Amino acid sequence: MFAAGAACVASFSLPAGAETTLEKIKRTGEVTVGTEAAFPPFEFVQDGKIVGYGSDILAVVVEELGVKKLNQLDLPWQGILPGVLAGKFDFVATTVGINEERAKRYAYTFPIADGMPYTMKRKGEAITKIEDFNGKVMATQLASSTEPVARALDEKLKANGGTGFKELKLFTSFPESYVALANGEVDAVMQSLPALAVAVKEKPDLFELAVATPKDGGYPYLAWVTRPDDKDLRDAISATIKKMRDDGRLAALQKKWFGFEMKIPDSGYLPPGAE
Repeated sequence: MFAAGAACVASFSLPAGAETTLEKIKRTGEVTVGTEAAFPPFEFVQDGKIVGYGSDILAVVVEELGVKKLNQLDLPWQGILPGVLAGKFDFVATTVGINEERAKRYAYTFPIADGMPYTMKRKGEAITKIEDFNGKVMATQLASSTEPVARALDEKLKANGGTGFKELKLFTSFPESYVALANGEVDAVMQSLPALAVAVKEKPDLFELAVATPKDGGYPYLAWVTRPDDKDLRDAISATIKKMRDDGRLAALQKKWFGFEMKIPDSGYLPPGAE
């Protein structure tokens, strides 16, 4: 998979003097972005439109870029990152967890949210500490940033003398995992804390937060990505997001969609060596 991704990156290297993606966007006034609209409250479909925290940020970003026509593709998460490398759209406008492997292959923007991995359980279930996941069925999204965190936790439980998970179930989207948790198919869901907090707020009689599952040496933030050769586009997007953080607009959107504010740092959110 890494080799294939590297080949895609290589194939998208721009010849000297060629128009960059940012220059094309500014010249045409048009941009195409890839989004997974199945990740509430970041991006989801409501009344036939893609809405959410990320969509509100995107509206500001495209305005700053001078875009007159926005093409927003709603795609399964598993096709988002390969799609941007293949040139199917200009950048990823959906939440992408930051980790070392991805930082070698994509150019991350300034973070839009805290993405600390956390777990959610059915209300009243006796899961109060990490060790309680021994023998339990854990759920998360296939190819998400929390999949390797879940696998690492399973190994850690076994290394500490436990049985590990009974099973790790991977779903195409997080809403599917919520349904599985509600009907007893799984015992817990691992996802970013902000998204789980909203799920609990919306269904307090059904779900409750369990315990934190921090990444070892992790980078618990969520951002967007561009192709590695499009760092000028990445920097333009980052400048807008940072300005929104500094002038309070980002915090206002967080209150609107999550009910609380998140601290977004100026540095330290990317692995060493990431550009």
